[in-house]
Amino acid sequence: MMTIGIGCGADAWKVVQSANETATEDLHIRCYCCPGAVDDLSSGPFVELAVCSLPYQRIVDDLLAGKINGAVRGTLPANETLRYLKKACGVDRLERIALLETVDHQCFFLAPVGVDEGWTIQEKISLINDGRELARRFGLSEKTAVLSGGRIGDIGRHPIVDKTISDAQEIAQLTGAVHGEILIEDAVRDCGVIIAPDGISGNLIFRTLTFLGHGVGHGAPVVNISPVFVDSSRASADYGGSLRLAAALSTGKKH
Repeated sequence: MMTIGIGCGADAWKVVQSANETATEDLHIRCYCCPGAVDDLSSGPFVELAVCSLPYQRIVDDLLAGKINGAVRGTLPANETLRYLKKACGVDRLERIALLETVDHQCFFLAPVGVDEGWTIQEKISLINDGRELARRFGLSEKTAVLSGGRIGDIGRHPIVDKTISDAQEIAQLTGAVHGEILIEDAVRDCGVIIAPDGISGNLIFRTLTFLGHGVGHGAPVVNISPVFVDSSRASADYGGSLRLAAALSTGKKH
């Protein structure tokens, strides 16, 4: 039996409902929430409500202490939660890779998805290595597409576009990936890992797919820390996928 924690801030009912629908005898879920947030909500037999004054701090502390096997941000505020996680884990930045699913049920890992992530060639190479490991674990293709801001034929139209193309070509050569140009619609057909030109465009891809394109975001594991922490959007319809993702990543980990 394992226990996965999830943050329960805004829309507490949505988090508790997801926990109730996902928890089993072998997968217990602990919801971290502020006093009063869940007073009118009931939890199932395998769901625990952990009421505390600073849930974003408590969930990270419990994760690092081994009291839970993995954690999902849920609806806790991003800035406070991720800042505390970064400090507690002793890293200067967090690297996240999102597991996305199109409306046609094509799954792939996408990075970078944070606006402050993946701005250098070396950061993208690191994300490719971690993304391929995730793809292996989840039975997806390790083939990787590095996107740029235009096609090869667009060189010369704008210096920023030129830079994304030259960077993508260099990254592809160094890692054995393919330069997918700007053609993400082709890349998803056979690539299990897709690298956006930068964190802004990656975040826009994620938001467009999940909030406008009827796709699904299953959460974004933080890949440069040892504990299993899956980031999630407060705008998500439910958190069952993120909870199951955290559980799958936690399987076989020692605490």
